[in-house]
Amino acid sequence: MNAYQPRLADHDFILLDVLQAPQTLAALPALAEHADPDLLRQVLEEAGKFVGEVVAPLNREGDEVGAQWRDGAVTMPPGFRDAYQAFWQAGWPSLACAVEDGGQGLPAVLEAQLYEMLSAANHGWTMAPGLLHGAYECIKHHASDALKATYLEKVATGEWLATMCLTEPHAGSDLGLVRTKAVPLPNDSESRFALSGTKIFISGGEHDLSDNIVHLVLARLPDSPPGPKGLSLFLVPKFYSDGSRSAVVCERIEEKMGLHGSPTCVMRFDEAPGWIVGEPGKGLNAMFVMMNAARLHVGLQGIGLLEAAWQKADAYAQERRQMRAPGSASNAGEADVIALHPAMRRILDTQRAWIDAGRVIGYRTALELDTLKHHPDAARREAAARWCSLVTPVLKSAWTEQAFSGASACLQVFGGHGYVREWGIEQHVRDARVAMIYEGTNEIQAIDLLLRKVLPDGATALRTLLAELAVELGDSPAAARTREAMARLARFTGEHLLPHTQAAGAAADTPYWLADDYLRALALVLMAWAWSRIGATAGADAGRWSQAQAGFWRWIWPEFEMRLGMLENGLTPA
Repeated sequence: MNAYQPRLADHDFILLDVLQAPQTLAALPALAEHADPDLLRQVLEEAGKFVGEVVAPLNREGDEVGAQWRDGAVTMPPGFRDAYQAFWQAGWPSLACAVEDGGQGLPAVLEAQLYEMLSAANHGWTMAPGLLHGAYECIKHHASDALKATYLEKVATGEWLATMCLTEPHAGSDLGLVRTKAVPLPNDSESRFALSGTKIFISGGEHDLSDNIVHLVLARLPDSPPGPKGLSLFLVPKFYSDGSRSAVVCERIEEKMGLHGSPTCVMRFDEAPGWIVGEPGKGLNAMFVMMNAARLHVGLQGIGLLEAAWQKADAYAQERRQMRAPGSASNAGEADVIALHPAMRRILDTQRAWIDAGRVIGYRTALELDTLKHHPDAARREAAARWCSLVTPVLKSAWTEQAFSGASACLQVFGGHGYVREWGIEQHVRDARVAMIYEGTNEIQAIDLLLRKVLPDGATALRTLLAELAVELGDSPAAARTREAMARLARFTGEHLLPHTQAAGAAADTPYWLADDYLRALALVLMAWAWSRIGATAGADAGRWSQAQAGFWRWIWPEFEMRLGMLENGLTPA
């Protein structure tokens, strides 16, 4: 059925009108020259063309043919390599990388929008370049000058792709259990280490898209202590500068529920020579540069995947005729299009509400990353860091969960036709499921938010963020509801949750039981803020956004009351 196409007018409205990105960028000396709205529109327009014309048409065949493994080599689906070569040669991977590293020096928010569109168009293909920016930042900030000279520009431009090798068969979320060893090579002129071990679930561990693959690998030095503090980070390429191949072998690729166009590899390191990145025992510090970038992009994946599913469902609902809609006065044939039926309208409007609010929150996060990196004022950088710390786990968790449940709801619009492959909607359901798991499961995101970001400082950062957002709201009824919800969440946290966790004899596991509900409650508050901003901005164009806005307040917002009740109930002994 219809392939995804970017709706650039929606992107422009959120970025330029709701978030007023040009004003934010104009305050950043390194990016002020890119604050021109016409320039931002032009970049997005060209990105949309590439995504819609080159990447999106490969999605169906990529799913059906899939990546193929044979004798250690992986062949990607038809058209994937040509599309990737065109992608990096056109400069898209280097969009937000520094000019001195071969990049274009453009705002990170443009890269965020690009990857949202790519994920919507072809999630499997997009997995390949998805880690490039995180790998670039990791090498730039932690690698030696010698490693930078060889690898930084190649990764920045995307000429060489990269992986993040963390997980092992016995060590998933608990990286402290990693056993891969790194032993110094004796008498090696390059001070390299021999890496030995097996890594699993490595996206793009082997493929034919690029001429080299740069593996960033967590491993243990011989004298390292147990646990996460004993981990170091190493760089092992597929090919060395002299053209020889490393002792890194792809043993197989996984047979997966979805993402067939992306090879998920089991990688074996057979004393493969590599270089340490950063300081010994500080591997997680360096690796989390990649992880944090990846978590934002996974949140954007959720938005893109939901948009792709919504586009299919909406197009089908405008054509499929079934029965008369309640109150219909139509004389067209014997049935109305199902888009007129309230049950279908509710599904479509609900997903649209998640997509549009997610874009406000996701693009704002990318703008805050630009601000954190470039703003001259320390207080403004601190505020940007606060936003990114608190909002990134919410975006990753809530919008990947909605990508899966929302895609399933969009499948429902098709009825029985959605359950067969012909219409393509079932692929979105399959592809979306993994985003709730990788780059830190959604449960870990919730624990990270509540136990590492909210509680340690007595909820000061959270209350400050909510107060800052409240100032941005106008005087509408929606703004008043949003402010009230912000106050209620802050009050519950400060007057009930914190005293409970600090009380003598309090159960240490209480916050862990509540973390998922807490994250969801904050997600709903952020959505209310986003829709208040959209509603205040739309003006004469309000009709274009009214159905999704109504969908949010009618069908999504009541969940906040339920989550707050669950949180309060969770503090009461059974």
